[in-house]
Amino acid sequence: MKRTLFIAALAFSCATTKSAPKEAVKVVPEEVVAPPTSPVPYVSLPAVEPMKVVLQPVANKPIVSVRLVFRTGSVDDPKGKEGLTALTTRVLLEGGTKSLDSAQVLEALYPMAAELNCDTDKEFTTIAGRVHRDRLPRFLEILGEALTAPRFEAREFERLKAEQVSSLKSRLRQENDEELSKAALDALLFDGHPYRHAVVGTEAGLAAITLDDVKAQWQHTFTRDRLIIGLGGAADEALATTVKNALSTLPATGVERAPLPTAKGPMGSGLVVKRATKSTAGAFGFVSPLRRGDADFIDLFIALSYFGEHRQEHGVLFQEVRDRRGLNYGTYAYAQHYRQDGWNSVPRPNILRSQQDVMLWLRPVVAANAVFATRAVLFFLEQARTKPIPQERFDTARGFLGGATRVWTLTDQQRLGWAIDDVLSGTPDFLEAVRQRLATITPADAQAVLKKYVRPELINYAFVTSDVDALTTGLTSSQPSPITYPTPKAEDVLADDQRISTTPIPLAADRLKSTDASEFLAK
Repeated sequence: MKRTLFIAALAFSCATTKSAPKEAVKVVPEEVVAPPTSPVPYVSLPAVEPMKVVLQPVANKPIVSVRLVFRTGSVDDPKGKEGLTALTTRVLLEGGTKSLDSAQVLEALYPMAAELNCDTDKEFTTIAGRVHRDRLPRFLEILGEALTAPRFEAREFERLKAEQVSSLKSRLRQENDEELSKAALDALLFDGHPYRHAVVGTEAGLAAITLDDVKAQWQHTFTRDRLIIGLGGAADEALATTVKNALSTLPATGVERAPLPTAKGPMGSGLVVKRATKSTAGAFGFVSPLRRGDADFIDLFIALSYFGEHRQEHGVLFQEVRDRRGLNYGTYAYAQHYRQDGWNSVPRPNILRSQQDVMLWLRPVVAANAVFATRAVLFFLEQARTKPIPQERFDTARGFLGGATRVWTLTDQQRLGWAIDDVLSGTPDFLEAVRQRLATITPADAQAVLKKYVRPELINYAFVTSDVDALTTGLTSSQPSPITYPTPKAEDVLADDQRISTTPIPLAADRLKSTDASEFLAK
């Protein structure tokens, strides 16, 4: 939040008949220096034809996978009613249909061994289902009615709203420091932007939402012109026609989405969320000018996989922060916004953003080691940017990523998700493009994009901790932050630790704010 200094001047005129006039005193306003920023303008993702169908058939497979992706998310939440899109999605899928209450829906799906779930993100909402083809007609009937003729029962609305409030107040604020630090980073990077609030909403926003708001949001955003239909497994063009017919009574159009504002792109700012916890969790990052389709994006995607692939031991951060120093469970790096797909260690598709962010995720460390761990992330980032990247180590990362891009699409739902993202981002067969680039990229190429795009001065810092004063003092101090270990460490580790302990953190005290967890996302 920018601070503006206002200076008011009062002029008093005192005179006698014989006194000479005095020269007026000039009041020079104090110059207000705006904090540095790196703005990223909004560029819309490519337009897609209404109810476009993406087919991923699998021969001789009896299971049908349905994936409906609506171009609506928390960016469509009205101001003062944050959390509305996520709540609307749950009411549609979990609140019953015109002919079945919520319990009856579950009773109908259970003997089919069918799956039906939903997920809302910033710009997209996904509804995914899976059923045997013999049960498909009844399954589509239930799914179609849930979306085109929802029950909107007041009791179910109140139940689901209460669950969402609990998810915010209890789970996010009190139980999950890792997700809380990520939510704090979003709030820091996108202050004054629709990305600012968590998808779950704000406390005041959820309190203000009514059942009529949910009904209006359904009509305004769950429309045919915002929908992509993905069908996999035992799927063909005839099924595509059937699904389109089942959803034909959705509104053709709704409210046109307003363009997102330019992301301010803060640099060197910090936010500390205070919570009663024994550890310190961190999420660091900045608004990125790159997204899929940009010339350097794939190189950055590969370079950050080498530096900190999610939950993989070959990553530089994983090896140095976890394996060699035992500071935490893992530390990772991402070239675009990342969410894990359930309990799997694979990236979740259909969470594209028009304005992306680069994130370095520091999983919880002992609070006393938080400053050292933050410096370690910056130290090894600078090494990756300036020291020669070892060919053998880089080849290991390349080999892993080439295989991982295939693991990410093992299931029908995963293949559909990535194929739909290819359409939404205008990057046909993105993962194949990554594999092709892996065959030619060199360590020097990877280092070049790290130098160009991942500069320490761009990074912003979000933390969750209990002792705010100790953390903020350490982060903004030039004093060393040495570390001790309960077990012996290698000589090269100890030598690097000396340098890490004095690595500068480009974060000034006046750019570092704090808030209590109970107040975070209050409104």
